[in-house]
Amino acid sequence: MGEVLRGVKPLDWLLAGALTLLGAVLMLENIVATDAEVARQVATGGMEHALESHSPWMVPVFAAATVPVLWWRRSALAVTGVALGVLVVHDLLFGWVTRCGAGLPLAFVLGFLGALGHRRTQAWVCCFLSVLVVGAVLAVDASAGPGALVLALPVALIVFGVGRAARHRAVLNRQLKERDAELRQLRDDRAALMVADDRARLSRELDGLLQERLAELTRAAESADGLSPAETRELFETIESGSRRTMDDMREIVGLLRGGEVALAPAPTVAHLDALLARHRSPQSKLTVSGDPRSLPATIELSAYRIVEYLVAALDDRPVQVSMRFAEEALEIQVQGSVGRGADLRAAVARVRERAKLHAGSVDLKLSRGSARVVTQLSVLG
Repeated sequence: MGEVLRGVKPLDWLLAGALTLLGAVLMLENIVATDAEVARQVATGGMEHALESHSPWMVPVFAAATVPVLWWRRSALAVTGVALGVLVVHDLLFGWVTRCGAGLPLAFVLGFLGALGHRRTQAWVCCFLSVLVVGAVLAVDASAGPGALVLALPVALIVFGVGRAARHRAVLNRQLKERDAELRQLRDDRAALMVADDRARLSRELDGLLQERLAELTRAAESADGLSPAETRELFETIESGSRRTMDDMREIVGLLRGGEVALAPAPTVAHLDALLARHRSPQSKLTVSGDPRSLPATIELSAYRIVEYLVAALDDRPVQVSMRFAEEALEIQVQGSVGRGADLRAAVARVRERAKLHAGSVDLKLSRGSARVVTQLSVLG
């Protein structure tokens, strides 16, 4: 049973149930109608023809045309073909009875579902079959009669056209979602490449620095021959200070390498954020500081500056609001602004996450109606 109902959705149950219920009510009216009432309706023009059957079998036979709507997602074409066959049998078995009240909605629904569920060729075949269903419903219909085909056939074609338009829109939406997913992946890949490129360039800088400093220390050591003890001591002190300076420079570059930074200029700090925002395209951009402002480790100061720099560059020309909150155990950085078309915000956030990882931090991105708010936490302990 589970395999038979596989792929049937709640909306399908509702649709098939409504059509089946409508058909059952209509067939019951045919069953309980008296010949006197029918004759009066025919005499007054309310019906085209007298009823030829009051058989209770009209109900299950008509239901055999509506229940298969449950499986239209598997093949609307097959479901329409079954409905057409059942209605032709219904015509042959019961003759002139009222079917239009349930048969026409069934035909219109099948035309719409065929247009929605199939590609062009199969959809047009389904349209043709739904037109034949309309004909089977009205051919020996006691209430409307064959004359109603003039009105029913254009409606069937219009409903089919609406179904094709709905399918086209659904396909277009699906393609747009796929394209959006591809663009997101490309942005993520680009961000990863930017980080990798930064690290590669820093590695080359580090190698060049080491080669230069080691050559200087080697030349200094080789010049020690023939020097007096005082001169030798002074030379060793120079070598020691140079070695310490080399180690400090190495630590700084390795720290930058881990954080994705490429510049070897003096590292900017939180104190430079005012100047950064002053260079922003919107003069209304401002910085708000709260908590307990204090000097933080140089790596945290640099990361905080770079985080704001990445995000401000990714936002558009409108004012950007930046707030820094100095907590006891963390530095909270909040950047809020508008996201313009073509803004590479996700790439910027990817770089921000790289920075946050360096300090055991976290990044929270919220997008709402073209506005972005990024909250970054950097741990300032140990």
